[in-house]
Amino acid sequence: MTLYLEPSLRQALGADAFDALMNLSGESYRRGPGRQTLRVQIGGQAYFLKRHHGVGWREIFKNLLQLRLPVLGAATEARAIARLERLNVPTMHCAGWGERGRNPARRQSFVLTRALDDTVSLEDFCAGWGQRRHWTAGQLVLKRQLLQQLADTARCLHAHGVNHRDFYLCHFLLRRDSPGLTQPGGRLDLHLIDLHRVQQRRHTPRRWQVKDLAGLYFSALDAGLTRRDCFRFMRRYGATPLREQLRRPLWRAVSRQAAFLYHKAHGRRPRLPVPL
Repeated sequence: MTLYLEPSLRQALGADAFDALMNLSGESYRRGPGRQTLRVQIGGQAYFLKRHHGVGWREIFKNLLQLRLPVLGAATEARAIARLERLNVPTMHCAGWGERGRNPARRQSFVLTRALDDTVSLEDFCAGWGQRRHWTAGQLVLKRQLLQQLADTARCLHAHGVNHRDFYLCHFLLRRDSPGLTQPGGRLDLHLIDLHRVQQRRHTPRRWQVKDLAGLYFSALDAGLTRRDCFRFMRRYGATPLREQLRRPLWRAVSRQAAFLYHKAHGRRPRLPVPL
């Protein structure tokens, strides 16, 4: 058995901390095959507890037959949090994680993270931007700052062999007290969450770059993106002149995949700011 807990949590949960967390009740946020996410209170502090109860051999074989690596427990997310912290990419704070059992189909595990309060997802924050007819100077500065930080995050992850696999606006949380919301050009405190499917390698394969970038593009297509916005992102992510970026087949693949995802989700073709 593997178990890590911050000292204050060990005192609050007692000697059987693993069992206590696996049986702790709270506000249910999400359920998936063999896992559950809860908001819980421990010692007056709010946490998010993601519990894995084992996905079963059927789910494991289904993923393998689809050429996908199955997520077997919380270790993937715990290690991803640690890696993002080393890369200085803001994410959740891991207060504890553990796993027990050798059978991969029935292994129990959990990851416990401090709740990120007073935040809003970028999906909600940007809702309605597509209907905005006139942008003030401050609003344009804010949008460009968001684009810059999203591009920097994507470039940092991919340059270090990390890909998210669910890289959508809804998985970025923006703190409502971010300096950039009141000071034009100031820092926006963005936290990347939902890391349970993150992959880590020496180098990020192109197909996984495309998946991440297409997911982000798809989720932002109704957020008032313009041709210049896309060009700014491409130039920032690629860290080379735009002319070189436009010649890369990467962006054509990203555009096609984003259009496919949009059509699948909404039943209609999107208006692409940059048809490649």
